[in-house]
Amino acid sequence: MNKKYQIISFIAIVLGFFMTLLDTTIVNITLPKMTEYFNTNMNHISWVVNAYNLAFAVIILTASRLADQFGRKKIFIGGVFLFTIASLLAGISNSLEVLIFLRALQGLSAAFVVPVTMPLSAEIFPPEKRGTIMSLWGAFAGLAAASGPTLGGILTQFFNWRYIFFINVPIGCLCIFLTIKFIKESYDQAASKSIDFGGNITISAAMFFLTFALIKVNEKGWTSSFTLSLFAASAITLIIFIIIELKVNEPMLSLSLFKSLQFTNGSISLFLLGLGMMCGSYFLSFFLTQIKGLNELSAGLIISTMSLSSMFFSIVAAILTKKVGKRFISAFGIFLLCFSCYLNSSLTQNSSNIDVILRLIITGAGTGLSMATLLSSTIANVPINKIGIASGIDNMTRTLGTVLGVALFLTIFTSNMAIQITDAKKAVIQTIHSDTVFDDKTKLKMISSIKVSSEQTVSLLKILNTIDKKETSVLASSPSMYKDKIKAGFETQKKEIKKVVPTIQHVFLSYTVKAFSFTFEAGAIILFPGVLFALFSDKRREKSN
Repeated sequence: MNKKYQIISFIAIVLGFFMTLLDTTIVNITLPKMTEYFNTNMNHISWVVNAYNLAFAVIILTASRLADQFGRKKIFIGGVFLFTIASLLAGISNSLEVLIFLRALQGLSAAFVVPVTMPLSAEIFPPEKRGTIMSLWGAFAGLAAASGPTLGGILTQFFNWRYIFFINVPIGCLCIFLTIKFIKESYDQAASKSIDFGGNITISAAMFFLTFALIKVNEKGWTSSFTLSLFAASAITLIIFIIIELKVNEPMLSLSLFKSLQFTNGSISLFLLGLGMMCGSYFLSFFLTQIKGLNELSAGLIISTMSLSSMFFSIVAAILTKKVGKRFISAFGIFLLCFSCYLNSSLTQNSSNIDVILRLIITGAGTGLSMATLLSSTIANVPINKIGIASGIDNMTRTLGTVLGVALFLTIFTSNMAIQITDAKKAVIQTIHSDTVFDDKTKLKMISSIKVSSEQTVSLLKILNTIDKKETSVLASSPSMYKDKIKAGFETQKKEIKKVVPTIQHVFLSYTVKAFSFTFEAGAIILFPGVLFALFSDKRREKSN
């Protein structure tokens, strides 16, 4: 294949996995608009995201194996076609239930696309260029996932939420055309056409139970019978899967892959990388909207600096790995991700956008240096005919990392937030007690209201409306000679309210910042073992190299 055909073929592959990975994050920023359109709540609308992740994680290993057996090009085209149709139908759907079903269909078809792109890329280029190609794959993968919020915000702002699905249609059509014309079929030559039904069913069931448990854990609780039952079911079906794979003649997953310490360490590193990325971009976007008060579009544009940084450093990684080796670049990338999480813990409501952007550049650098090199090193440490299933394992572990990351860090944030709000209420009550303008009756009423409130702030307008109603009621039952004095008294209290409420709001905001800081610090600690695993994700470079 000449250079021109190689480039066009790679573009076709990039288009396929770009739109499927883009759809993992592009939806998040449009959820409020969807909630309003379908007149529902966040618990229901969250399944627009959950259905995609659940279907993707459940079927990805099965899809990888089927592609190795029956043709990667066929599976890739079928996946892109189904994804494109599902996107078109999702864009015109008028029912939340239908939209959730179509998102599950998107996730299922994405599972047939993403893992196939690595072995297809490896077939197009000669062995000496595969490291560079994997780095470019990582660059575009990082760009797709990280640019989702920005693109979603722009499309929603200037068009409407439906266009986040419509945008996939022309991309999918172009991808299918280029793939049919320029890409040759490829297989795992060592794989038979015999389907390991037992292995496929048990690994899919194990991933379903685990992913579903992680999706529901913040609603049900980590120690609830519901969650523990799903974890147990996942563990049991995984054990059955391993037993089946050890006994059958043609297993869907050759467990001998895990005899390679480099492949195993790389897969664990990718799992921790997926987890750490959620602590970075995912929680930072919440920080920008809830603490900084930015709208979704502005927050998305700021987050996009991480996308650009990630893409740039993925290309840099391809150059540096030739000089110092993949494992050191991977480890340094995850270290930068840890460091950025730690730096995020120092952000406050007074931090400038530049403060946030500088941290996002470091986050993007860490993601770009680690993701591309980890993917490349894990693939390099398996036989060439096993790249497809190895790619499926890599993408599955990274996806599980992101799902666990959301569940784990949301739990950490929520539990610490409860502590911080309790402390904030104590500080606010002390402020009210020390006030010299409010009378004792007003103080007691305000303190009682704050104690029973589940809200994380105090509404100035709500308090003023309450005082206005009370003033109207008192004036209506008071003699005319006292009305001016009563009005003056209420006016004094209103002025004091206008002084005190911003102080109270600042206190609640400051304690909310502490909860974010604690979560970012926890993320840095949890992610750090990934540095050690990444150091052993590739073989030592020989001195001659």
